[in-house]
Amino acid sequence: MAAGAVGSCGLLALLLLGGLAAGVEGTSPDITVHISSVSDKLILTCNMTAPYPAIEGHKWMRGDKTLQTDTESSVFTSYTIEGKKEEHSGVYECVYETSPVIKGQVNISVAPQVMAYKKSEHGNEGDTGVLTCKNPSFPPVSSWFWYKNGQEHIMNGSGRYIIKSSGNKTELRILKLNIEEDAGDYHCNGSNSYGSGTATINLRVRSRLAALWPFLGIVAEVLVLVTIIFIYEKRRKPDEVLDDDDGGSAPLKSNATNHKDKNVRQRNAN
Repeated sequence: MAAGAVGSCGLLALLLLGGLAAGVEGTSPDITVHISSVSDKLILTCNMTAPYPAIEGHKWMRGDKTLQTDTESSVFTSYTIEGKKEEHSGVYECVYETSPVIKGQVNISVAPQVMAYKKSEHGNEGDTGVLTCKNPSFPPVSSWFWYKNGQEHIMNGSGRYIIKSSGNKTELRILKLNIEEDAGDYHCNGSNSYGSGTATINLRVRSRLAALWPFLGIVAEVLVLVTIIFIYEKRRKPDEVLDDDDGGSAPLKSNATNHKDKNVRQRNAN
């Protein structure tokens, strides 16, 4: 299931809004908005219809951020976005610098662009596993679903599963992780009126003993090293003892020879 592949995700929202400020003779000027796509560019336009007050310029905004300004007096204004609509979905405003200010709203709406916080999660057996997905696009997700291995639908509150979803975020909690039952691929699916999108998270469950393996490896290396040293010392000792015996007998032989020479000299003197 590929993100944004279902429904009319290729359609852009077209919204016609009227300016809510008082105009000439108490009437309100209407603003016609339009979105067009040309060569990987999105062109947003606003056009104010008569009657309208004096225009001293325009601003394009997204939330609190000003994207573009000018001092033109035209009833027509446009804003160009580089890139695909899936990367720039949201609510945009064209602001007419009049007295009072008049605004038009342009919505770039797409199917959910679902993303996993982490594509791979790890958990220890017996702990609680937490898998999270989000949707950064507009409009928000209206419904979330979770699946295991692409087929098994996970129901909230069933077994050891707890699902918490709010707008553009969903979270799956798996209680008391089991190394045999819970490891695998989990899919989060979000949908709105423009389609649906899916992301995949791979969950790996480790044995509680896994944390001991590095320590046991170090212990094994120390034992091998001690064994090697012990064998080396054991083989080296007989040779050293033989060398010591040879070294100690030489002085005894020399002393015996000196004693014999002394006796010979004494007899000659007599």
